[in-house]
Amino acid sequence: MAGNGTNGMNGTGVTPPRSLGGVLSAILGLTASSAVAGLLITVSLTPVLALTGVTASSTIGTFTNLPDYLAIEPLAQRSNIYATRSDGTPVLLATLYDQNRVEVGWDAIGQNVKDAAIAGEDPRFYEHGGVDMQGTVRGALTTVLKGSVQGGSSITQQYVKNVLVQRCETLATEAEIADCYDDATRTTVTRKLKEMRLAIGVEKKYAKNDILRQYLNIAGFGGRVYGIEAAADYYFSSTAATLTAAQAASLTAIVNNPDKFRLDRPESETNGAANGYQDNKKRRDYILGEMLRYQKITQAEYDEAVATPVEPVINQPSTGCQTALADAFFCDYVIHVLSRDPAFGPDDETRTKNLRRGGFDVYTTLDLDLQHAAVTTLNENVPKSQPGWDVGAVISSVEVGTGRVLAMAQNKDYSQDPEVQATGNNWTSVNYNTDFIDGGSRGFQPGSTYKVFTLAEWLNTGHALGERVDSAPKSRWGTFRDSCLGPQNYDREGWKPKNDANESGGNYSALESTIRSINTGYIGMAKRLDLCGIRKMAESFGMHRADGDPLSQSAASVIGTNEVAPLSLAVAFAGIANRGVTCSPIVIDRMVGADGAEVPIPASRCAESVRPETARQMVAALSRVMTGGTATQSNTGTVPRYPMIGKTGTTDGAKDTWMSGASSEVATVVGVVSVTGNANQRAMRFPSGPVATARHRMWPDVMSVANRKYGGEPLDGILIEEPDEDEDEE
Repeated sequence: MAGNGTNGMNGTGVTPPRSLGGVLSAILGLTASSAVAGLLITVSLTPVLALTGVTASSTIGTFTNLPDYLAIEPLAQRSNIYATRSDGTPVLLATLYDQNRVEVGWDAIGQNVKDAAIAGEDPRFYEHGGVDMQGTVRGALTTVLKGSVQGGSSITQQYVKNVLVQRCETLATEAEIADCYDDATRTTVTRKLKEMRLAIGVEKKYAKNDILRQYLNIAGFGGRVYGIEAAADYYFSSTAATLTAAQAASLTAIVNNPDKFRLDRPESETNGAANGYQDNKKRRDYILGEMLRYQKITQAEYDEAVATPVEPVINQPSTGCQTALADAFFCDYVIHVLSRDPAFGPDDETRTKNLRRGGFDVYTTLDLDLQHAAVTTLNENVPKSQPGWDVGAVISSVEVGTGRVLAMAQNKDYSQDPEVQATGNNWTSVNYNTDFIDGGSRGFQPGSTYKVFTLAEWLNTGHALGERVDSAPKSRWGTFRDSCLGPQNYDREGWKPKNDANESGGNYSALESTIRSINTGYIGMAKRLDLCGIRKMAESFGMHRADGDPLSQSAASVIGTNEVAPLSLAVAFAGIANRGVTCSPIVIDRMVGADGAEVPIPASRCAESVRPETARQMVAALSRVMTGGTATQSNTGTVPRYPMIGKTGTTDGAKDTWMSGASSEVATVVGVVSVTGNANQRAMRFPSGPVATARHRMWPDVMSVANRKYGGEPLDGILIEEPDEDEDEE
């Protein structure tokens, strides 16, 4: 690391006169041999060592067995997660950290801070070679007289100690961390001598200004606040560059004893608001006096500073996604994605720790315009809680052709605190849009929405949209072919599926069954297919159970009994609109490390799910659902109008209701679900209207914004003549 200052200089370019202690320290700093350095210090401290029982030979051994120096390394820093406005402006969603630190350069640290640190902690910093002999001897004598190691640590020694403590926090187990911390902080002469040896090595390697800068970046300021920049922000809502002399002295006081002098405990009897933060003020005023003594401030500046009351302006930091408010569930999903990326470590725990310490800036795919539309329509149409019903509502939007997740919202408030969650079922940490492994639920049945995969298999195996099947309701459906599990006989089970509007059935075509969402028509189609093939087709569109179990491939699954995540449905509909090419979801556009370098990010994987001709016919059928079938309510509310595809879904007893669809640019899934219980949505109302049609009030609100922003192109489908039969609602 290149130096910003000159060793031995006082910051002005003039070498100050040296005291005897400074000369001895300089000799140590220039000494090439570790053994000689140890011997010199030992000779200086011989009376003290004799009284404490530490021998000269053991002291020299302590020095000989240590490395030459401790490298100045990157520090643990907080990571930030951003969304981006349409004009390119980043918007902070959340900050993640174990240590609230923002590492800053020399020029970002004000002179008041530098002067306060040196005056208060190490007035001879620019004179000695890492060990201040005057302070060391004074501290050693105090050790003998009072029975504990006291004082005398130079800024460089304090930096060394902090580095050793920081290294402890990277260890794997709590036991290892505790042992390491004890070794780094134990009040013994041997530990002090090790610290001195390493400080001498640091001074040989780095310029004074580099050492001071990194000391100010590594120092603890109480709690999880580390480094001068985060401390300035937390205690005074300021920056390291703009702190006044009084503020800089108050923060330097905290470093001396964080537990005693910190300013975020206003109820403290000795250092609280009621007594003007008395403990901190005494130490602050002492430091200001030292700044005056060493001519870092004038008498007038000193008088003004000591007359200034200690008045913290706490800027309470928050770690985690709760700061993202309505965007918190998306933020939570981003963290889960990163915690599963092998690029960040060998296991989830290590990856999460690296993220919280790595100082990354993560720029996500979230479209704030689309997200705002999703959040707004949810708030307008679905309550966060409903008496007697644990109601959930979800919206996921995905960009066609890229897999970029543009919106993710639900009708709940986000909190990971069990005590908060216990106050009402409007609070949850479960993201209903995603899989269980990603902080989501174990999924919801999509109902008739799932029929699109049987439609895909039907067309992909050579069947036509106009082909008719026996679709009359039956008490015995016979045997279904399954090339994976063997034939499945539904005569024995007494399985009696019915149609949503109690249609009597007949020889419906595949197109008619799609437009009107005829359950028995799709079961009749499945009789001519392979249940294993239908399951594999669903998987090719990215479908999987939210709980991680294999997809069911029973006849019942044809009409949507697999519990899946809404985001998976959005990905599948984006694949249909993308000429049958499905792209896995991604949530990160770019990521930058603490050093400013780009970090590799997870990429979307795109693969052909069906042949282009099959996709064209699927689009043709699903576009008719929008213009004359069960999804017309969603289509008529969308402005501006572009060609779109869609499919509705309602589970048994109207427990869950869905609207899924896409333009050529954006796919959106909206669902109103029973998180627990089995409420009949057709028998209930929200203040916004009937519960069962809330999906049709919300889907157009989101897709209208998508259409205005992303536009739309004609979907690659073929024209089909209108069927003769009446077209009923689902």
